Amino acid sequence: MTAASSGGAPESAPDPRPRPAYGEYATPEEQRARIKQPDVTHALETGQPVDAPAGVPAVAAPAPAPATDSAVRADAAPPRRRAVDRIVTAALLGYGLISVISSFVAMADYPAYAETLFDIMGVDTQLTDPDAGQVWGTAAGIVLVIGWMLTAALSWLSIRRGRLSWWIPIVGGIVFTLIAGVLMVVPIMTDPAVWDALVAQST
Repeated sequence: MTAASSGGAPESAPDPRPRPAYGEYATPEEQRARIKQPDVTHALETGQPVDAPAGVPAVAAPAPAPATDSAVRADAAPPRRRAVDRIVTAALLGYGLISVISSFVAMADYPAYAETLFDIMGVDTQLTDPDAGQVWGTAAGIVLVIGWMLTAALSWLSIRRGRLSWWIPIVGGIVFTLIAGVLMVVPIMTDPAVWDALVAQST
């Protein structure tokens, strides 16, 4: 027979599981309620202070470290560099515009340009067809004007995109000046009278 308690009720069978250690059989809600400590993950991620039990100071999320001098200088360097680049680019474009205007005036009067060139070379001759030379001189001047406009447009687009642009006026000036120079030399190199004068001078 089963032994009865003093009140006459039968005794329950002993629990075969071992005694729980540190609440291992409790639910997560029961564990937080027993240790009196809320979940701090969300608070630490959002930077809010963490509620703590009475008598325990609240734990606050670490404050962001102040910006160092090197970081401040790194942030300030790009705008300063872009400002210098814009000034240099504008100065080069201005110088190029003055050069284009003066060169166009000289190229428009090709016979005078040819005479000046012959004097520098020490050749006593004249162009056989000055009108043909005038056409080539005007074409060379137009090339310089169009080249400056394209160079200015590319420089402006590069500045708007935040890229270094000082080299664009230099490259554009070199390229279009060479093209205009070739056009200016064509009438002289194709003129038989000029070639005869050059050969006679060299002998």
